[in-house]
Amino acid sequence: MFYHDKKLQYKVRVDKPNPQFAKALQQAIGGIEGEIRVCLQYLFQAWNSRGPVRYRDMLLDTGTEEIAHIEMLATAVCLNLEGASSSVVDTIVGNDPLMEKIVGGGDPRHYLSGGLGALASDANGVPFNGSWVVSSGNIAADMFANVMAEATGRTLATRLYELTDDSGMKDMLSFLIARDTMHQQQWLAVLEEMGHGDIRGVLPIPNSFPQSQEHQDFSYVFVNTNIDPVEDSAGQNRRWTNGPSIDGRSEFREMRARPFGDEPQLAPPVPAGHAQTEQMKGANSKQ
Repeated sequence: MFYHDKKLQYKVRVDKPNPQFAKALQQAIGGIEGEIRVCLQYLFQAWNSRGPVRYRDMLLDTGTEEIAHIEMLATAVCLNLEGASSSVVDTIVGNDPLMEKIVGGGDPRHYLSGGLGALASDANGVPFNGSWVVSSGNIAADMFANVMAEATGRTLATRLYELTDDSGMKDMLSFLIARDTMHQQQWLAVLEEMGHGDIRGVLPIPNSFPQSQEHQDFSYVFVNTNIDPVEDSAGQNRRWTNGPSIDGRSEFREMRARPFGDEPQLAPPVPAGHAQTEQMKGANSKQ
């Protein structure tokens, strides 16, 4: 069950409307780095959560907070578009500078589809894609996915901060950047707690699968695929090729890539698949 407050989580102010910046803000709403993605990611992880209830509760809290961030950004898009609505019809046949910006440098769908409002799409007008949402059922895997989502989201917010000279927009983005800082930290804190004080304790993920059943000769090997047999590997004498593994279970080493399998031999095409006649006759032929 959800509740809402008519007031925003943090103030949103636009000193000078800018349709181009409204278009850029769309990436933070419906882009792969955006708030719709993290909102749904955390909520689905919560709704699917099995195990300690505290993780479910935390995910619900943060997923719900992300709804507030979508609201703030949508409001920012609307405010950056305000002032265009009264002369839209005239500018299609006339010469209104603001509509010229919307059509030329902004997103015409902000008017055509949104009535000068925000959309559930990215900065290129591509609709939000639900396949970006990660909810694996493994809490440790999900936490690493959440750290990545917050890291790329914070990177996007800092780039938006640099794109604008509007003090109101900078203030709003400064708040969102700060919240991304906390969210990165809290997901890492969950991993630390699960690892009994050390994030490395959750590795490898899933830790419920016996490592005795994996091919352990390859578990901690960096494979160098550089075709030049003389040139040094970029990983030579690096942390990921020498010394103890991150989980403390083995030692890293490096090996040159080489095949351990055979050349694949596939059966001829099935007649009902209607491949070419030449394919039917020459299956696996070297000629």
